[in-house]
Amino acid sequence: MSVLVYTESDNGKFKKNAFEVASYAYEVAKQLGTTATAIAIQANDHGSLGQYGISKVLKVTNDQLAVFNAKAYADAIVQAANQESAQVIIVSSSSDSKYLAPIIAAKLKAGYIANVVSVPEGTSPFIVKRTVFSNKGFAQSQIDTDIKVLGLLNNSFGLVENSTTASIEAFAPTLEEADFAVKSIEIDKVVGKATIADAEIVVSGGRGLKGPENWGMIEELAEVLGAATACSKPVSDMGWRPHSEHVGQTGKPVASNLYIAIGISGAIQHLAGVSSSKIKVVINTDPEAPFFKAADYGIVGDAFEVVPKLIEKLREFKAQNA
Repeated sequence: MSVLVYTESDNGKFKKNAFEVASYAYEVAKQLGTTATAIAIQANDHGSLGQYGISKVLKVTNDQLAVFNAKAYADAIVQAANQESAQVIIVSSSSDSKYLAPIIAAKLKAGYIANVVSVPEGTSPFIVKRTVFSNKGFAQSQIDTDIKVLGLLNNSFGLVENSTTASIEAFAPTLEEADFAVKSIEIDKVVGKATIADAEIVVSGGRGLKGPENWGMIEELAEVLGAATACSKPVSDMGWRPHSEHVGQTGKPVASNLYIAIGISGAIQHLAGVSSSKIKVVINTDPEAPFFKAADYGIVGDAFEVVPKLIEKLREFKAQNA
């Protein structure tokens, strides 16, 4: 018996959430008196997972899996789970893993709980805490199936080092032609910038910026902070920014350590998508904007005056503490 964790990667490099789910898997395995095994598909530097408590890494190298395919990846993970007699399978709550997890659960006749935020409250019965109602509340959920699939909410557990030496084992899943019935024709990626999913800090802009020509200060602030850039739904709908930057309930969820909303009023759908962020800062001219009620810190002011001054102060601070 073991705990199996799927560790995501991009262009061979493990994502931040891979180390977070590895950290979480180690703690779950410790509760169950077993070890944590990772499956890594088309990734490099497998030994780095040992830093976060992974005892064994199943290394999958297959050119057919160079591009993410939910069905093919799920089949590979299921086969790994069967080989390892895994009773708990852990994935992240990324977009990819949210496609994967239900397929894995169906194939293994397992119970699946998404948006888990902490280690199990108990293992007999198996109870975990998760967010509900668009992150407005929490629920204690019990899984009674023999095999359990858990989706860990991004940035909820953090990276916890439990250094060990991970053994690396080649794993070659059997893939069928039917696994590739759906294929990716084209993939658009933002290159050279922090991604919304992995960013510790996200700087987001809304209609208050008045036009795409003013987005330079959003990008400049993000550059100073080492942050990802994002936007509200109206901004992407108007074509000011690509849809890949749209965050909110109908866009990408954000669970960053710091979320800065500039010129965003705070519609309920937007707030639902960013509520998992630990610290929320809003800059808006309207003191009655809904975002102020959800924010930890707020500045009532014109973004075109506030943001340049903020950038200036941050640059000064960085220069003094270099």
